[in-house]
Parts: sequence; structure tokens; C-alpha cells
Amino acid sequence: MNFYDDNEPFETGYFDAKDGSGYKIYYERIGNPNGEPVVFFHGGPGGGIKPPYRKFFDPKHYQVLLFDQRGAGLTTPHASLEDNTTWKLVEDTEAMREHFGIEKWIVFGGSWGSTLSMVYAETHPERVKALVLRGLFMCRKQEIDWFYQEGASRLFPEAFEVYREFIPKEEQNDLVAAYYKRLTSDDRALQLAAAKHWSTWEGSTSQLLPEKDFVEGYGEPEFALAFARIECHYFTNAIFLGEDEWILNQAHKLKDIPTTLVHGRYDVVCPVENAWDLKKRMPHMDLQIIEDAGHNTFEKGIEEALLKTMENLKQL
Repeated sequence: MNFYDDNEPFETGYFDAKDGSGYKIYYERIGNPNGEPVVFFHGGPGGGIKPPYRKFFDPKHYQVLLFDQRGAGLTTPHASLEDNTTWKLVEDTEAMREHFGIEKWIVFGGSWGSTLSMVYAETHPERVKALVLRGLFMCRKQEIDWFYQEGASRLFPEAFEVYREFIPKEEQNDLVAAYYKRLTSDDRALQLAAAKHWSTWEGSTSQLLPEKDFVEGYGEPEFALAFARIECHYFTNAIFLGEDEWILNQAHKLKDIPTTLVHGRYDVVCPVENAWDLKKRMPHMDLQIIEDAGHNTFEKGIEEALLKTMENLKQL
């Protein structure tokens, strides 16, 4: 089974957010303009799209919309937090679905993209033909505490120490709050320094076998600024859901939607416990635990499982 590496867009452009906020949302459409519709949600929040994400979709069968969410990637204004909430991203998605004349589509997302996929599907189940998720994240307090305060720190102590020691000792009891103060300060240099430390911590833990170039890419200034500011903004506000287990508590709405979740056994960023908790709420879900993988989309077993899932959905 081969990946689709030459999947160039047939259309790119900017979509004006409908709420008057001034966001110009960069999008790409790939594949067959008349094919089975798919919407792709990138991670972060704040991560942006990149060409390797196109490789999972047969361009003869699927038409795929990929877009940079508010503040991310090529969407402008860059790294902006104003009017940037989960609900605004759901509204943007619906506006684009209507604009492109799509009735129902397959929803595909990993990490934060899985979060947004779930919230979108639970809000608009009538628009979702199938769900394809990877590295499930639900932004519960236990998940934020595990990764940003204590837990993952015990598996990657050397990387965590660099992340933690950027913050003065008197503020280390709440690292997310301490980073948020710096990422939203008026001091551009302080913002950039905080962003590099925040983002590099995540990059250091995202692969089963960390690769130097991959980790360093997370520290690239423009990427890190959007990634860290938007992530910290969302996590400080509990992704604007108002309830710690909102995603789990709404999962019953998806009982008739075919759902596949691919999750690395040794995912440090989003522990596999997340996937198991959702499986108990969605018994019909096909949970595929990849025994030799961490969090990253492009680890071999995860890649292959996602590609196979998209091939199988051609029969849906």
C-alpha cells in the first residue's frame, strides 16, 4: 500500500472569517474536485498544515480541504488570540463546508486535530460521514497536568528541566500560567523565548525515538510563536468548553458515525489512557493501538494505520 506523495492542491486561497473578526483563513484543496469530501484538522492548536499531511488521501477518490486555523500557519493575523476559540473554529469549518457546497464529509484530525474533530462532530453530527482520529487529546485537567506540570516530566527529565527552569522557581507550581503571562506580554523578545521553550518541550516528546531535526523544527521562531501562544491560550481557557469532560459526555451523539482512532502505545504527549476512556463511551469505535509508536503522525505504524483506514473508507 503506497502513500500519495504527489498530491498537489488543485486550489489554494484565503477564506474570510464570517464573524467580522478580520481573519483570512488559508486553505488548500487537494485530490478530485468531485470526489468524496474530507476535512483535515491540524494539531496544536496553532500547528498549521504542511505538505506531508496530503499523503494519506487518494487524489482520485477524495477531495480534501486542509486549512490553517485562526492564528496558525499562513492564516492572518499570525499568532493572534483575539476571537480565537474552539467555537470560532467550528464556525469557520461550517462556513467553509457551506461555501464549497459539501453536504457531509469525513472528518480527519490528530492530537489537537482530534479534539477539534470530536467537538465539531458532536456539534454537527448530521454533517459527519466518518471520523478518523489520531493521538486523542481532550484537554481534561489531568491531561494538561500530566504533560505541562508533572508526569511526562518523569520520562523526559532532561527536556522537562529546560522547559521548567525557564520559569522562576516561585512560579513553577503552575507552569501553564507562568508561560501564559510571558507569551502574552508586550515584550516581543520574552514572547519568543517563552515560545521556543514551550514548543521545544513538546517537540522533544512527540516521537518514540526523538530526532534532532524534528525537535529543532519546533523551536523555529515564527512557528513556535503561533504554536505556543495559541496552545497556551486554549489550555488556559480549558479550550472554551466549560466542562472538563465535555467531549466524553457528548460522545453518545456519535453512536451512528463510523469512527477509527489510531493511538501510539507510548504516546507521552497524549497518553493512551485518553483513547481507552473514549472507547468506553464509544464501544463501536475501532481503536487501533500501535505498539511501537509515540505521538507523531509520521511514525511508521501510525502512518500505515491511517492510510489503511482511508483506503477502507472508500467502501463506505
